Amino acid sequence: MWDIINHPCITYCNIFFVTVITMRTYKRKTDKGKTPPDVMLRAVQMVINEGRSVNSVAKDFTIPQKTLDRYVKKARTQNENRTEIKLERVGYFNRRQIFSYEHETLLADYLKRASDIYYGLTPKELRKFAFQYASSNKFEVPANWTKNKMAGEDWAAAFIKRNNSLSLRCPQATSLSRATSFNKTNVNMFFSNLKTVYNRLHLEPSDIWNVDETGITTVQKPDRIIARRGFKQIGKLTSAERGTLVTLTVAVSASGNSIPPFFIFPRVNFRDHFIRDGPVGSLGDANPSGWMKEEHFIKFIKHFIHHARCSKERPVLLLLDNHESHLSVLLLYFKKINIYFITTLVFSFKN
Repeated sequence: MWDIINHPCITYCNIFFVTVITMRTYKRKTDKGKTPPDVMLRAVQMVINEGRSVNSVAKDFTIPQKTLDRYVKKARTQNENRTEIKLERVGYFNRRQIFSYEHETLLADYLKRASDIYYGLTPKELRKFAFQYASSNKFEVPANWTKNKMAGEDWAAAFIKRNNSLSLRCPQATSLSRATSFNKTNVNMFFSNLKTVYNRLHLEPSDIWNVDETGITTVQKPDRIIARRGFKQIGKLTSAERGTLVTLTVAVSASGNSIPPFFIFPRVNFRDHFIRDGPVGSLGDANPSGWMKEEHFIKFIKHFIHHARCSKERPVLLLLDNHESHLSVLLLYFKKINIYFITTLVFSFKN
């Protein structure tokens, strides 16, 4: 068996395999071909126009003598009928490169624009788009691009590495209503309304409150623990394997104060022992879904009035989102005791 493993063909395959894997992080071993084009052009012009020797100019510009001599010969051949000396290309040229620098810049700009409008491309979509882009411009592509109808993984990784302004990110799920609501007109309208109410009522930071709901689960995700190596599955005891979603409504003022929270449990009937171990002064209600509804929000406003101590002499301002439960006609009654509501620009339809 060892004779087979030590066979020259097996060794060659192993070496070739390692080379393919490490190509993504390949680093040049030498500085050959790194002379800037403008430096090489000035050196060539000094040799041709001023009649200096190749050896002396090469020493002044720290360019290998053979390299400068080669570019001088090229310049004399390419510029026989020209008064101005030019060099078409300096340094090594990657013959396997699919897109030019200008085309890659356009592709990177397209990816950034797509991400800005919430339609970013995944790595696989980028590879498909790159193949379509190359095909439409009739660029020469590798055979595996044509076979798979998409660019290779190595190309995608190298493309992102070449363009430092791009990175692979995990996007946050954003609904269409939220994305379309956040625009210049809505933002200006919100701050205009806020400024009008603030100046008319002469509010203090303790009189401006932000109200929002959040969903919490009765079973939290365990933190990482230190355990024995070699075991595929590690467990940690919790109250249950799958939790129940409970809606929590909280109000916080601009000065940092808050009122006791308001809970909504996924039950048909509410019982006082549901909040027995909750914060002092907290209140709760229940419905089968566990989401905020119009009747629950009215109860929360009454709960808020009790703890915030607002009155006709001391008005308050509540900032809310546009959840359907916040748009009740019954809220107009609370304006009599100087509670003013301003809905924010983010639309929300569920918790």
